[in-house]
Amino acid sequence: MRIEMARRWLPENVTAFKDKCGRIRYRFRKKGSPYYLFRHEPGTMEFMEELRAAQAAKPKERVRYEPGTFHALIESYYRSKQWARMGDAYKRVRENALERFRAKHGEKPVKALMAKHIDKWMADLADTPHAANDLRKMLNQLMKHAILLGVRQTNPVDATEAIRTDGDGYHCWTEDEIAAFDKKWAIGTRERLAKELLLWTALRRKDMVTVGRQHRQGDKLVLRHSKNRSETIIRIAGPLETALEAVGSEHLTYLVTMTGKPFTPAGFGNWFRERCDLAGLHNCSAHGLRKAMSRRLAEVGVSTLQGRSVTGHKTDAMFAHYAAAASQESMAETAMDMVEKRHGVGKQSRKFANERTKNG
Repeated sequence: MRIEMARRWLPENVTAFKDKCGRIRYRFRKKGSPYYLFRHEPGTMEFMEELRAAQAAKPKERVRYEPGTFHALIESYYRSKQWARMGDAYKRVRENALERFRAKHGEKPVKALMAKHIDKWMADLADTPHAANDLRKMLNQLMKHAILLGVRQTNPVDATEAIRTDGDGYHCWTEDEIAAFDKKWAIGTRERLAKELLLWTALRRKDMVTVGRQHRQGDKLVLRHSKNRSETIIRIAGPLETALEAVGSEHLTYLVTMTGKPFTPAGFGNWFRERCDLAGLHNCSAHGLRKAMSRRLAEVGVSTLQGRSVTGHKTDAMFAHYAAAASQESMAETAMDMVEKRHGVGKQSRKFANERTKNG
């Protein structure tokens, strides 16, 4: 359907457009009202709920702040291209942090910020090192924006150091834990389908809960990673295909709640966390399955570029971080097999050599 034709049946002030990936998206634009980009397809109940919310939304009153203050800097940052490139979920987290910061320091001059101030704030958060490091990251982005505006010449964050943390973030599922979950939740349950979707798509929960038939092309899934706006096209693995066939779905998404509605990311996270607990996997979470796929990819010896083509990571460093739980012994075995194959030393040669050693 051409976009021009789509406009004829869309509600007033709703238009269709093609995004950079060639997909048709829908937006609400009305003079005096905030711009809104729809998440759901026209004709669904979810779309109508979004439309009513967009129609009722009131524009934020613009407040004029004293130039050079953190109030003014943060407002400018919200209008920057750096902010526009962020995913919606990341924006919400970052905006909450920015608003907490400006509530305390909004009226202060940006030029007055020194490295010792940042170091003290981080020291006050030493008991929660991840929060301290998040504050440092946020201030680093703000200071870079201030330099672009000419408000500052230097970045005081450069003189500080992040707090080292012992943990590696979300726990990476082991093969034993995956097997334990499968034993508890058999093929045909929503729990098993959720686990297979998370593992075999390597998606974050926010993106996984939106996956449905519209993402399928033959035996492949065309997936979008909203956090870094990357796309992956992966073949549907056998275990995932089996789980999909066993559950079946006439809904917009493969995975739905008991009432037949799509999960929200937060709602799914809580639900899946409880299902892990019921399987005795108290250390496991949805995101840990994304790490498990990265680990599996590293253990079978794929290149970093090949691994990223599955997980959607934008950098080698980030994929390596997620794959860090890979078994060193398994990877060493794979590496040695590859070297022996390259130099003509196969399993038969090793067997003969071992027998000669054994026979003295």
